[in-house]
Amino acid sequence: MSQQTQKSEHLLEVKELRKYYPVRGGFFRKKIGDVKAVDNISLELKRGETFGLVGESGCGKSTAGRTITRLFKPTEGKIFFEGKDITRYRGPRLRNIRKDIQMVFQDPYASLNPKMMVGSIVTEPLINYHGGSERKYKDEVMELLTKVGLPEDAYYKYPHEFSGGQRQRIGIARALALKPKLIVADEPVSALDVSVQSQVLNLLKELQKEFNLTLLFIAHDLSVVKHMSDRIGVMYLGNLVEVADADELYKDPKHPYTRALISAIPQPDPRNKSERIILKGDVPSPQNPPVGCPFHPRCPEAMPECSEKKPQLKGVTEEHRVSCLLYE
Repeated sequence: MSQQTQKSEHLLEVKELRKYYPVRGGFFRKKIGDVKAVDNISLELKRGETFGLVGESGCGKSTAGRTITRLFKPTEGKIFFEGKDITRYRGPRLRNIRKDIQMVFQDPYASLNPKMMVGSIVTEPLINYHGGSERKYKDEVMELLTKVGLPEDAYYKYPHEFSGGQRQRIGIARALALKPKLIVADEPVSALDVSVQSQVLNLLKELQKEFNLTLLFIAHDLSVVKHMSDRIGVMYLGNLVEVADADELYKDPKHPYTRALISAIPQPDPRNKSERIILKGDVPSPQNPPVGCPFHPRCPEAMPECSEKKPQLKGVTEEHRVSCLLYE
């Protein structure tokens, strides 16, 4: 495949990305270690697809999302957007690329300015990047509010006057205002009532088709991720342990951790009884991860070499990659 073809196929490529936070201690606050929030992940997003990033709370998926959008500075690794290495972008170059990469946050209320009317919140990115006044974009913003399922009079209201689901729609409208190419949705429905979650998820799918968006969808709920995603990456302790097509991942999970997660999904039909895999112990600290495979202390299929050698993410089929010594 030529480099030009690869650029046209992949909107985003992440290579060996790491994000460490220094731990300091003692009287002089010297560095005594690192919290390895994201520890060597690589992934690609094709144009127009939804890539789901899933894992337990604290596995580093949100940190990965914010590092990819360059809200956090990477410790190591490379981030390519449309073939350009944006890893070390700063100043005007970073500002310019951000209009193409937008984010929808987990808590819709915390991410909205309570002192601004909805119209001003959604118009603000347009003024920041294109100049002009709020009046110039009023019709455009009104139309955008309608597209995300809000009434036109929402333009003149404040965030506290809306429900959680409606606030998230405001956040989605703000993210869409600049017509981005990539949206990173960080747990966009986890703070919402179950009755509202499906509405917001279906809205995202509709808007993805209309605006030709590429989505990086981050969540801890496997059933939600399956509903949204074309491909799924499973994270554990800052590492990607499995990447596969959504249907294949659920039908034939390879990694023991993925199998444990899928076994925990409630079955709507009580006749479909599946054996629940109970993992022993707690998730190790990212400040002091285990030597070898990060999952081996809790793995029901661990072998002696798992505590010595860290497996790499390798293909078991063309579209299915797994990080496990069982397949090496």
